[in-house]
Amino acid sequence: MPVSPVDWGLAERVAVRVSGHEPLAASYHYDRLEADFADVTARAEELVAATTGLRSASGPARARVVDRADWVRANLASFGRLLRPLTDKMAERMGDKRGLAAMPAALSRRAAGIEVGTLLGWMASRVLGQYDLLVIEDEDPDDQDIVYYVGPNVLALEKRYAFPPEEFRLWLALHEVTHRAQFTGVPWLRPHFLLLVERTLDAVDPDPKQFLDALGRLIEDLRSGNNPLDEGGLATLLASPDQRELFGRIGGLMSLLEGHGDVTMDRAGEGHVPSAARFSRALRERRKQGGSVAKLLQKALGIDAKFQQYAQGESFIAYVERHGGPDALDAAWRGPEWLPTLSEIRAPQEWLDRVRLSEELVG
Repeated sequence: MPVSPVDWGLAERVAVRVSGHEPLAASYHYDRLEADFADVTARAEELVAATTGLRSASGPARARVVDRADWVRANLASFGRLLRPLTDKMAERMGDKRGLAAMPAALSRRAAGIEVGTLLGWMASRVLGQYDLLVIEDEDPDDQDIVYYVGPNVLALEKRYAFPPEEFRLWLALHEVTHRAQFTGVPWLRPHFLLLVERTLDAVDPDPKQFLDALGRLIEDLRSGNNPLDEGGLATLLASPDQRELFGRIGGLMSLLEGHGDVTMDRAGEGHVPSAARFSRALRERRKQGGSVAKLLQKALGIDAKFQQYAQGESFIAYVERHGGPDALDAAWRGPEWLPTLSEIRAPQEWLDRVRLSEELVG
């Protein structure tokens, strides 16, 4: 079996160090989080189901409160599973005396481990909640299909802004449970998303020359006043034309899901989370904060693009419901061919026109 091109053990050690330590993780408040999040997750699931009509076919949601180090380990495991086709391809390239073989294998593995660890460590200090959508049949089901909450980060934010804990935790749970309802309540959605990711990874050519060529394009674009990192980070920069088409489909899907998550969170929480508007303002401001290094990192990771997905997705849904009726968005859940592309997310009328034409043809 080829050696992985990423030193995952080093990535874990670097990520845990970079993520830092939140003093509130050792406070008596932390002990109550597990029970609190189990309760609000169950409540959120019922509210989301009543609002959207989506119910999971996988049983009740399971909440798990983790610290930053545990979040790092969970995501390293998910990354390892998701990226396996690409890392296997890179491992073969490293061993065939071409491409990456020009760099000593041990050195390149360590470099990759440090890069992955640094990025994950920084993210671990920021993330509040996450739904792990990966389900691998031959792996332990107890470690899959979980709604994670990063306890130290939640406590730190509650203290910083004096958030009422019960409201804030329910508000967080509503968003993450909505994502679970999307992926487990729409039977075709999870396999379709994973297929798009798999096709994208299969098309990647792990050649350093491609990276150098991409950097050249970046410099040319910057000189002309454009920043391609705004569209989705380094992955988009390195993409071939065919991959960009796939990124457009993935971007459209993720904008829809993120926008739907925020809209559902607001609607399902109405009357249950009186401070929702205040929470939204504080988190939007938090996203804007950080020095130039942090902002550059957000662009490189595509996190800036992810933040845009929330706003673009919400605007898309608002337009579709205003011009197509309150049930018009239901068409998006019929099958992969009904999903909006990223260009349609930005021009919702094009999606409405396509849906109406398809319905006329079917009718």
